[in-house]
Amino acid sequence: MSAPQGQPPSPPKSTFLDKAAYIAAPGTVVVGLLYYIGATYTEKYYAVLGVPVGDLQLSYQAMVARAPSPVFLPLWCLLVGGAVVLLVLGRLGQALAAPGHAVRRRRTIRLLLAAGLIMTALGFPVYWTHLLSPLPGGRWLDFLSPLIVALGATAAFFAVQLRLGESGSLRSREGRTGEALWLTGGAVLLGLLAMSLFLQVARYTAVAGRSDAQDEADGGYRQSMQVVVHSRFRLSHHAQRIGFHDGGAGSGPYRFQYSGFRLIAKSPGRFYLVSSASHFADRIVVVLPDDGNVWVELRGE
Repeated sequence: MSAPQGQPPSPPKSTFLDKAAYIAAPGTVVVGLLYYIGATYTEKYYAVLGVPVGDLQLSYQAMVARAPSPVFLPLWCLLVGGAVVLLVLGRLGQALAAPGHAVRRRRTIRLLLAAGLIMTALGFPVYWTHLLSPLPGGRWLDFLSPLIVALGATAAFFAVQLRLGESGSLRSREGRTGEALWLTGGAVLLGLLAMSLFLQVARYTAVAGRSDAQDEADGGYRQSMQVVVHSRFRLSHHAQRIGFHDGGAGSGPYRFQYSGFRLIAKSPGRFYLVSSASHFADRIVVVLPDDGNVWVELRGE
């Protein structure tokens, strides 16, 4: 129906999805996830090295820039695994789509739905049990519960899709109500799948941060820049194998020189240094204030 002559047409009513798009645009969600992953990786990395990440005051862009490295492998595995699952389930759905397979189709729906719901229900007790009392077997068990939930939610969601795709859907009020319940269940299962995959990626990111920091420490901090510290006063530290030279009273204000340090972090007011000869087991962080009493000379390899 057109608007009366002389009056502007009324604007179209915005739907729920339109309103949700303003709040959480796809680009905003992606950047937010990248920030969370980068922040998790950075926090775990510096916590292992003994540096408080809050003191570094890293920018939003710096956190996002750290995300691609830890997120590449889990996303690649998810894409490959998702493609395989979709091909297998799609092939199964085509095989059961024939009219003569109606009985087998319903049995498959019940089997997949039951197996998926059982696996989804078992994933949460496994998560809380391992969280409260870590099970022996290594870090791979950290990924067990999200994997169980993801596989269970995928199987159950495929069962919902098979049920909704059945030919000759009922048109009665009871049929529409049942179809709405199946749709609601499918939405819940998709939410569980997304949450489990997010937890999987978050746990991998935390493990990657700790592992990379340990590798960096055991390798003598080769990725960090060499540092020579020139100081007005003698420094008190417990770092091992640090060279010391006293230039004497006539060498200027920065009389004392220390070599053998590596710079692992720099905050607005502090330098975080370690000995290049230290390892993960005996790492000692030397914190120097950036207040004019020291002059830090950076050297490349």
